[in-house]
Amino acid sequence: MRLYRSLALVIGFASSHAMAAACSVDIEANDAMQFNTKAVEVSKSCKEFTVNLKHTGTMAKAMMGHNWVLAKASDEKAVLTDGAAAGSANDYVKAGDTRVIAHTKLIGGGEKDSVKFAASKLADGQDYVFFCSFPGHAFMMKGSVKLVN
Repeated sequence: MRLYRSLALVIGFASSHAMAAACSVDIEANDAMQFNTKAVEVSKSCKEFTVNLKHTGTMAKAMMGHNWVLAKASDEKAVLTDGAAAGSANDYVKAGDTRVIAHTKLIGGGEKDSVKFAASKLADGQDYVFFCSFPGHAFMMKGSVKLVN
């Protein structure tokens, strides 16, 4: 009987651990101007959410740099316009832009970067997008971010 209780505790712990919300996502970008995902879900149970970006290509960031930028869908075009004006020295993100919820730095082939943000910055029912703000890339490199239970 004791063995069964111990086994039940182990199974219970393992299943509760497996059901815990994933509060991070790994995203890859490549030289073909593609992210490997089109959607990111952020659980309401996460205090912080981490995005780990990896550039799987080989091209230098001056030619094929990528970043990951999170904003409201309604702010995307303005963030991109201001980011292009900010230039590569600023990772194509306007300094202090309050419309940008989170962003990684601009990375080139073989490089990685991560960004953490408070999940509380996302609101129910709001449309969010992620994109690469390198000029011309967001046309192909974007997806949705959704707050979920």
